[in-house]
Amino acid sequence: MKVLFVDDEIGFLDVVIKRIRKRNIDASGVSDGEKAIERIANDHIDVVVLDVKMPGNRNGIMILKEIKTRWPLIEVIMLTGHAMLEAARSGMDNGAFDYIVKPVDIDDLYYKIGDAYKKKTLQEAKLVSKNSEDQ
Repeated sequence: MKVLFVDDEIGFLDVVIKRIRKRNIDASGVSDGEKAIERIANDHIDVVVLDVKMPGNRNGIMILKEIKTRWPLIEVIMLTGHAMLEAARSGMDNGAFDYIVKPVDIDDLYYKIGDAYKKKTLQEAKLVSKNSEDQ
């Protein structure tokens, strides 16, 4: 399982990646949405943990929409502060798997990542099964 964290708070990014890697998950991070799109386009990613509040011209919801349009099977967990809960819920309306509020409980995040990965693998298995039935 490969997880990409997208957050402009570099200190947070470093800590959460280290803590998730200790749980034997292949985790990496980028600091903005454009870098996330580039990484996803060039690497196999299963789950994205995406901050709602992003620097630059596009916020997390806009990046979520692009991810779900271009790679619909990638599951996205929205990361938000308490003040941005409504935006996280908007993310759910736009295809996010779930959201988690900062400060992050690492156990909660770990389980949500696992659930998102399970959903992705089930969807992939359904597609493979459907494609083999169609042939």
